[in-house]
Amino acid sequence: MRIHLHELADSPFDPITPAEFAAAAALAGPIGAGHQVSFGTRFEEFAEHAPVIEALIAGPHTIRALDLGLAPHLRLIQSTSAGVDPLAPFDRIPKTALLLNNRGVHADRAGEFSIMAMLMLATHMPRFASNQRAKKWERLPSGIIAGRRATIIGVGGLGGGAARRARQFGVHVTGIRYGSTPHPDCDETKNIDQLDEVLPTTDFLLLACPLTDATRNLLDARRLSRLPAGAGVINIGRGGLIDQAALIAALRGGQIAGAVLDVFAQEPIPADDPIWEAPNLMITPHISSDDPLRYNAATLAVFFDNLRAIAEGRVPPTLVDRVKGY
Repeated sequence: MRIHLHELADSPFDPITPAEFAAAAALAGPIGAGHQVSFGTRFEEFAEHAPVIEALIAGPHTIRALDLGLAPHLRLIQSTSAGVDPLAPFDRIPKTALLLNNRGVHADRAGEFSIMAMLMLATHMPRFASNQRAKKWERLPSGIIAGRRATIIGVGGLGGGAARRARQFGVHVTGIRYGSTPHPDCDETKNIDQLDEVLPTTDFLLLACPLTDATRNLLDARRLSRLPAGAGVINIGRGGLIDQAALIAALRGGQIAGAVLDVFAQEPIPADDPIWEAPNLMITPHISSDDPLRYNAATLAVFFDNLRAIAEGRVPPTLVDRVKGY
């Protein structure tokens, strides 16, 4: 297969190197052998290789920017991101090409970040950070998180990793998903239609679902009002899942106790965005699922798993449903 790996210079993703690809191909066994592989970072390089490209590996930013019409033989696109919302409504993706993501790669790192965020919220760290900036001494007692209740919206790779870690700390986990199929790392699983029912008993609300038309502003002012005053909000999914203005108002009014946000409505966050001044909030710059030592290798392992499935006549494990958006 003619495989091309491309990452533009302004992409947030680290480009996969020839050495990384060679190592992953060797680990993949026979399915990793015999491919003709090219790499690029400039539009001109893509145009040069496009006439023979059959598989493209790139991040969503790069996929969106490239002229895929130059590649008439393109039949497989492997995104190096789990979230493919930047590509919606997918009209730039050839209908004859399979679109794959790398879901599952982020689970371990997202799980560690999520339990860190829960511990920070349980010990009032966002509030202490606000107090530090205000030079305010305020003693706030806190206990352990065992026995508290986490509601995790989206229990795929990100949310599933968070659920697994939370249960290791004795947290009761309710998973929210489309459908009610049980998840092995959740104490109970409910349909998205039941979200409002569990919010009043939620200590930690974690958003880890894809951003689609159905999930945009999922956490709005009405749902924020259903959370208890001591609750904390964590977002490792996409900024558009939360009505950011409503969250700021809830933090300022003491309607919720705090928040840890890794994703935002606009990234990088503009200097004049009021989110910077919101009290009891910890901001991280979209790094909750990054693992620079393993990310590219894990993504390539997903790619070769997908190739193996195709070769065996199976549905690729990370095939994107363009109707659902994930």
